[in-house]
Amino acid sequence: MKFFHLIWCNLKRRKLRTLLTLASVFVAFLLYGLLCTVKEAFTAGVSMAGADRLVVRHKVSLIMTLPVAYKARMEQIPGVAAASHFTWFNGIYKNEPKNFFGSFPVEPEHFLAMFPEYSLPEAQKQAWLKTRIGAVIGRSLSERKEFKWKIGDRVQLRSPIWPRKGDQPWEFEIVGILDAGKKNVDTSGFYFRYDYFDEGRAYGEGLVGWYAVRVKDPDHAPEVAKAIDAEFANSPSETKAETEGAFMQGFAQQIGDIGTILVAILSAVFFTILLVAGNTMAQSVRERTEEFGVLKAIGFTNERALAMVLAESCLLASLGGLAGLGLAWLIAAGGSPVPSMLPVFYFPTKALVIGVALVFALGIVAGILPALTAMRLRIADALRRQAA
Repeated sequence: MKFFHLIWCNLKRRKLRTLLTLASVFVAFLLYGLLCTVKEAFTAGVSMAGADRLVVRHKVSLIMTLPVAYKARMEQIPGVAAASHFTWFNGIYKNEPKNFFGSFPVEPEHFLAMFPEYSLPEAQKQAWLKTRIGAVIGRSLSERKEFKWKIGDRVQLRSPIWPRKGDQPWEFEIVGILDAGKKNVDTSGFYFRYDYFDEGRAYGEGLVGWYAVRVKDPDHAPEVAKAIDAEFANSPSETKAETEGAFMQGFAQQIGDIGTILVAILSAVFFTILLVAGNTMAQSVRERTEEFGVLKAIGFTNERALAMVLAESCLLASLGGLAGLGLAWLIAAGGSPVPSMLPVFYFPTKALVIGVALVFALGIVAGILPALTAMRLRIADALRRQAA
């Protein structure tokens, strides 16, 4: 840029003021990045939910179980393509409550067919089908620093909900690692065979936690959900069927409307930073009134004065804003600080792009009024101030 050195020197004119403004912008965009990351962590299940999948749970509460025999009856309902069940196992490693992660007994083939977003090599799938105590784990779970599990490892878990007969620990052999093609897919789970679980648990044989149901036509998902609930109406275990997205949204909203909270916080932060940056630019232009008069007297056009002030404002916003976004991205890339609670933890690309756009928008909005003042400044008025 032809006048970059001049713009840079103007920013260095009041070093303390510039540094404080940079710090304010930096903190604002760091906060923006971290809040977007946390929002994605809480709502990842909603964004990855399949449009053609339903979740069927007990009508009263998710903690109440359903008969495993419901699976066959659901698959007979018109519009249902397949059903697969899950049970919350609540496995704990080495009897340490902090060593907690999502663990579920499932039927391997039905589970993999129900969730195509997971990929498992064929050899590992066959090993899972052949190994009664076999378990597959998500990639992020295998990489947790507390575990560092790999294929072939044998692990013991205890469950406060589902004790094993004889009060013995549950033993598993890691036979596969699940990967996912998208960042918003949770790969922190531990999945093992339901037949091994049902045979070994001390009580509750023949019961499961909830069902995932694939419908043939996503457009008819509400009708299929009603048909499922009608099938089990007035039974000892009535059901509540809803789309997977609605089910996940219900979990996310238990802590509040994340989107509204995010917008409220960021609106207050950015409004404050806009005032700070705008005041900085206004003071800078007022202090240089005489200089602008001299520049215009030697041939500086009004449009060039406007562009120079806007460029200065955008440079100020860019230095602080891009640094804040960069640090937020690095923090997110380092992994979740609480893997058991926030298994999906990354700075979404869309939010990053919006953040970059906000940086330049902040620069333009904060600098537009001072820039217009510099553009409209008349040479005689500026030089008169100098003479005075």
